[in-house]
Amino acid sequence: MEKFNAVVDFLFAHKMLLSTLILVVVWLVRRVVLSYIRGDVAFITEKQRKWMSRTKNGAFTIIVLLLFMLWQSEISEFALSVTAIAVAIVVASKEIILCFTGSIQRASSRSFRIGDWIEVGSISGEVIEHNMMATVIQEIALQKSHYHYTGKTATLPNSMFFLYPVKNLNFMKRYVFHDITIVVPEFVNLFPLIPQIHERIEVHFAHFMDVARRYNAVIEKHAGVDLPGADPHVEITSTAAGEQVVHIKIFCPTERATYLEQLIRKDFMELYEQKYPRVPVEMMAQA
Repeated sequence: MEKFNAVVDFLFAHKMLLSTLILVVVWLVRRVVLSYIRGDVAFITEKQRKWMSRTKNGAFTIIVLLLFMLWQSEISEFALSVTAIAVAIVVASKEIILCFTGSIQRASSRSFRIGDWIEVGSISGEVIEHNMMATVIQEIALQKSHYHYTGKTATLPNSMFFLYPVKNLNFMKRYVFHDITIVVPEFVNLFPLIPQIHERIEVHFAHFMDVARRYNAVIEKHAGVDLPGADPHVEITSTAAGEQVVHIKIFCPTERATYLEQLIRKDFMELYEQKYPRVPVEMMAQA
């Protein structure tokens, strides 16, 4: 017992050594816990990411608390000595303070959590980790309506939450409103094609249309607004140059949006060629 007390007294007498020991022990425990949570799987699940993030944040909090308790007297003396330059320190650490307050704002507003799809400024992706300083997302190509991962990881400082609105796109993980635009150079009557386009779309959507309507109703109930229905919408407009533009809005599974767009474009081109066959150049020359 005397030896144990002697070791404790020695460590408290040499605070730098004790601080290093605390960092090493917490880091080792953190690494073991993270390894246990991850396991041998190739892809990390959303539940694993949540527990890994909690472990990292918990380890960081424990380190801060232990070091603060250990160096409390020195910190108090230091705080008193820098009172005169406190304003300068605040100005110099403005970005760090914004990151901390941005983290508090995120936690208090519950704007997103790990696994959600978010859009901050021009960056979109799935949240895979967040802490007091930054939020890490796996980038998704939402700007081009592809809905697939780009393989890039973006680290956003929490101060961005004060500069840009945070859009929670979590409902888009399953179903999405996907817009398709088709430009027709010739000014012809396209309205007879609309019923046929609807028929083709209904064939492609037959196996998931009931689920899409139920999911659309869930989104409306959660958001409290009247959203466009799950049924496809087809509209025709024209440009100042005389071109006609066919706008098709569909509500479909996110992972199949691009594939369904290609099918719908193919169907429209086939129907357009049947309705307005092209006259060969040779025949036009003979005429």
